[in-house]
Amino acid sequence: MTEKREDEGSGLKNEDNSNVSRNGFSIKPDGKTFTNYLTFWIGQLFSLMGSSITQFALIYWITVETESTFLLSLGNFLYLMPMAVILLIAGVFTDRWNRKLTIIVADTLQAAVTIFIIILFQFGYTDPVVIIIINSCRGVFQAFHTPTVNAIIPTMVPKDKLSRINGINALFSGMVQIIAPMISATLVLFMPIQLVLWMDPLTYVVAMVPLLLISIPGVMNGEKEGEKRSFVRDFKVGFKTLVAVPGLLTMLLVAMIVNFMLTSYFVLSPFFILIVHEGNSIILALMQSFVNAGVIVGALITSLKKNWSRKALIYFIGEYMIILCIGAVALTPLGFFPLIGIAMGLMGLIIPIINTIFQTVMQITVPPDKLGRVSSIDWAVSLAISPIGGLIAGALGEIIIVNFIFLTTSIIAFVAVTLFWFLSGIRKVNYDDPALLEGVNERLNSF
Repeated sequence: MTEKREDEGSGLKNEDNSNVSRNGFSIKPDGKTFTNYLTFWIGQLFSLMGSSITQFALIYWITVETESTFLLSLGNFLYLMPMAVILLIAGVFTDRWNRKLTIIVADTLQAAVTIFIIILFQFGYTDPVVIIIINSCRGVFQAFHTPTVNAIIPTMVPKDKLSRINGINALFSGMVQIIAPMISATLVLFMPIQLVLWMDPLTYVVAMVPLLLISIPGVMNGEKEGEKRSFVRDFKVGFKTLVAVPGLLTMLLVAMIVNFMLTSYFVLSPFFILIVHEGNSIILALMQSFVNAGVIVGALITSLKKNWSRKALIYFIGEYMIILCIGAVALTPLGFFPLIGIAMGLMGLIIPIINTIFQTVMQITVPPDKLGRVSSIDWAVSLAISPIGGLIAGALGEIIIVNFIFLTTSIIAFVAVTLFWFLSGIRKVNYDDPALLEGVNERLNSF
């Protein structure tokens, strides 16, 4: 199943070379690498749980301590925006460095930042602004962790299992994101925050044990013989790869447009339900639970579905359905909450499906030695659009009727997605065609 590495002077930097061919693109994951990935993945779920508990506890503390919406939004902004900026360059290093070591260092530094915050709380130094700034460092280290973890998936998981693994990832990550806040909310009621924050270092240790015991396949850098590597060139190659894969840039731009619309909706939905529709806290919680339930169902579907044929078509249909759901919510009669709940549940169901399709397309089409850079661009765009969209939506909500904002953004998104579908040529792309990857490599060699 594996291919032997024949040229010893290639400069391969990762620890397990047995799964790498001479061109760096013919990695053959097998049963052993798949088992190693599952071991690694279980550990990472514990790490995600600890990080989510910590983040919720800090947000809760900032809210209660300051009673300031500005500081609350500042905390969210300073956590996400540095991560988005660093992600743009982190992918370059992800493709250069030993990936196992990168994950170890990133996770260790995140845990160290949490321990430092615990020490500050222990000694009573609890200036909210200082805590917010220090906590933003966790986002910086996460920027190196995320693209690295995404880049190793196709090097360890066989191609016929990629779609299911992405679905299972979405399912369990979604469940963790639902469970972790409840655990954190319960803990902060019965113990000081500095004790709650210890959940992050403890789960870090749990995640580190399997990571140290497994090997992670390496990839060759794909450089031509005698060619010197530079950061600027590697950075440009990430964008060139995104352009070289047919339809990938189109899918990313469509996702950016729809994410902007979704961010506007989720930021303004509490106001929309409580003020515009004269609901209460129970109805608001119920509406949000419809989204979470939909996410779990959608992720369960993707984990059971072996492969998605006509990936581009299904992806665009999913984006259209989300847009139509927002439009339906905007036109909902006053107090008709069942329609809002159905629309939110449907949105939740669709999101993991289209995310899984996009992730799978990226994993099967992008050469392994460039996947870190492309993944980092994807995450950077996704993260950056959220706080920006939230700020714009909040400002518009002060001067424009919320229903009108929802309806207008859905119409704009519908027109934009339609133009991309008919003008970009993506509807003619078959991502199951084996010749597609060869064409990608030819385009990259021509740059």
